[in-house]
Amino acid sequence: MTRKQKAENKAHEAEQSPKKPKSEGGNGHANRKSSEDIVAEFEKVCTAVKDNLSTEQMREILEANGQDSSGSNANVLRKCQDLLFYGPLDKCPACNGNLEFTGIRYSCTGSYSEWASCTYSTKDPPRKQEPIKLPDSILNSPASDLIKKYEDPSRRPRKVLSIPDKPFTGMLMSLMGRLSASHQYWRKEIEKHGGKVANHVIGVTCLIASPAEREQGGSSKLAEAMERGIPVVSEAWLKDSIEKQEPQPLEAYDIVTDLAPDGKGIPWDKMDPSEEALESLSAELKLYGKRGVHKDTKLQERGGKIFEKDGILYNCAFSRCDLGKKLNDYSVMQLISVPESNLNLYYKKGKVGDDPNAEERLEEWENVEAAVKEFVRLFEEVTGNEFEPWEREKKIQKKPLKFYPIDMDDGVDVRHGGLGLHQLGVAATHCKLEPLVANFMKVLCSQEIYKYALMEMGYDPPELPMGMLSDAHLKRCEEVLQKFVETLKSMKDTGPKAKAVWSDFSQRWFTLMHSTRPFIFKDFQELADNAAAALETIRDITVASHFIGDMGGSTLDDPLSERYNKMGCSISPLDKESDDYKMILKYLETTYEPVKVGDVEYKVSVDNIFVVESSACPSVDEIKKLPNKVLLWCGTQSSNLLRHLHRGFLPAICSLPVPGYMFGKAIVCSDAAAEATRYGFTAVDRPEGFLVLAVASLEDEIIEIKSPPEDAKSLEEKKVGVKGLGRKKTDESEHFVWQDDIKVPCGRLVPSDNKDSILEYNEYAVYDPKQVSIRFLVGVKYEEKNAVMEPSEEVFIDLSGCSAVLFMGMGEGRKCG
Repeated sequence: MTRKQKAENKAHEAEQSPKKPKSEGGNGHANRKSSEDIVAEFEKVCTAVKDNLSTEQMREILEANGQDSSGSNANVLRKCQDLLFYGPLDKCPACNGNLEFTGIRYSCTGSYSEWASCTYSTKDPPRKQEPIKLPDSILNSPASDLIKKYEDPSRRPRKVLSIPDKPFTGMLMSLMGRLSASHQYWRKEIEKHGGKVANHVIGVTCLIASPAEREQGGSSKLAEAMERGIPVVSEAWLKDSIEKQEPQPLEAYDIVTDLAPDGKGIPWDKMDPSEEALESLSAELKLYGKRGVHKDTKLQERGGKIFEKDGILYNCAFSRCDLGKKLNDYSVMQLISVPESNLNLYYKKGKVGDDPNAEERLEEWENVEAAVKEFVRLFEEVTGNEFEPWEREKKIQKKPLKFYPIDMDDGVDVRHGGLGLHQLGVAATHCKLEPLVANFMKVLCSQEIYKYALMEMGYDPPELPMGMLSDAHLKRCEEVLQKFVETLKSMKDTGPKAKAVWSDFSQRWFTLMHSTRPFIFKDFQELADNAAAALETIRDITVASHFIGDMGGSTLDDPLSERYNKMGCSISPLDKESDDYKMILKYLETTYEPVKVGDVEYKVSVDNIFVVESSACPSVDEIKKLPNKVLLWCGTQSSNLLRHLHRGFLPAICSLPVPGYMFGKAIVCSDAAAEATRYGFTAVDRPEGFLVLAVASLEDEIIEIKSPPEDAKSLEEKKVGVKGLGRKKTDESEHFVWQDDIKVPCGRLVPSDNKDSILEYNEYAVYDPKQVSIRFLVGVKYEEKNAVMEPSEEVFIDLSGCSAVLFMGMGEGRKCG
């Protein structure tokens, strides 16, 4: 864990914990007792309760004090010991639900809404300031005098947070083979931290072994553990659990998964992010759209098709994200008709990346009506709603802990329909377009740029077609986001109540937009990067999916030319000797600053420049009739580019007080190429990207701002030009005019007078898409600065460790890596 993460965790706990009374004796405790004395007293009470009270008596005590008495005997014991020494737990400060002691932390069992369970968790919970209620059966117990000592709330000590909890409480482990420390050492450490060690593997939580054991074939103990399905983990699990004072996920330390015949896969959210990226990029999409037969059924090989009746396609996908209950599941249901065979009902439910543990069944049904009836019953079981109102009218009410439909559109997700790696070269070779344009179309129609974009954001589950969502579903996501933004503007709550609002939205969001790595949003920048920008990108990828269709067939028929003609956009290479080419090179070189990733700086070089005339945008001649025209840079990832060319720019999806969204629903450009080039990387192993040069009319009136406006709606309504003043500006003495009256703010980047601005470079906002025209596409290559390379050597940039925020024009922000 990094220092920053530790600091954030401490701050988070401090905000959630009630304020402690001032210490009276300088030792941090109101009753002047030392931490060691309190721990000793607690252990004495624990022993007395364990030795003298039955489980039934403990349940009586819990119920008498309004506490949950369910759970195993061990859980009941821990809850009762905690209550009798520290006092009964009060209600959750976030949702007013019940708190529950889990042995390490106190977690809430309540919920914020039908979408979200409460995620409140703390080590120092609120307690009821009232006497403990003791049933009559306890009063004659040998432990009654000791228990009564803490009955009065004024005599109760506070929980000692400085004394670490025991992460292995209730766990039984077994050790095997040569470890970095002796078995005797680890036995003492495990017992010291609450666990026990057994010589056998029967009933143990896990087997600790060295990775070398698997290479040597292991022992009978290893074989027995694998046969019994007992996790076999590395020694690092012990070290990390002790260091973090919480048991870490066993799956992430597994050392024998690939050896087990029916070994459990490691869910993607438990993997190292770099390993997950490789898994997801290489994973094949299993469901590509409303008519797609799930790959795991293998029925598509027999000509299987989704069953259709009365205009309804019997194919549904679902998502459920409940972080309070630690749920992040998907589900798929299909009725599949196969030529000369019965109707097949397919059902699958699981967690992304954990196929071996997924619930899955494929059943043949002779009676069509019975199969349809069973499908409808399953839908109601999974969602708590009726099937037909959903399919025909998209009416549905989210039910607690139930799945919510991911509304697929009738088409082919580009991750399935786009050109695969083996098709790219052949497609370009047989294309009748000018070679440079053919190569450009090859990029736009490839699967890889869209796979990478979704992987980078964590929205790439192979079980769900996130690149083929319906307009209704995307609109629903936009409405949820907009409503949350409005809630934040009027919210006055702080502390746990405010965190509850963020947590509730996060769980709603990741149910609607299924992610491999859901989390709780904490601030506006995360909301911009992982919700607003993600929704814009998925919207654009869905457009690309519909446009590209299925290119999985022969590439000899020139599918690239066909898509080019369909795009409604003229693209032609700009002559490298022309004045315009030289002007653009100067504009790029003058307003560019190297992208810095860690200690490495990256420069850009221009590969090609294309002249663009898109029917989706006003022509340059039309723009020239408008006032105050400027040639500006617009950044875009390759995955968004096809939508821009085919349908034109769209304004940002919402207003947030961060760069790219602070202007509200506007198209955002910059006079600095440095701003646009920050996020033009296509993929970790592909250094090429594109920048857009657009002509924008800023109207007669230009409003200058250097901080987010209180209300961007007034700017949206006025549709005036807005200039966001950055900490750096282009030298105005070097600006010039192009094509008679189009201003080119080309000049060296110099410090401005706006040192406190949240913007590094100037940004320009235009509210009417009819005032912006895409004019040039600049193909660039990112290269490590000062690197010495052979002329034929290609540059590969690995950004997996980058955590810098990358701004995108048109409101599309990103976080790299």
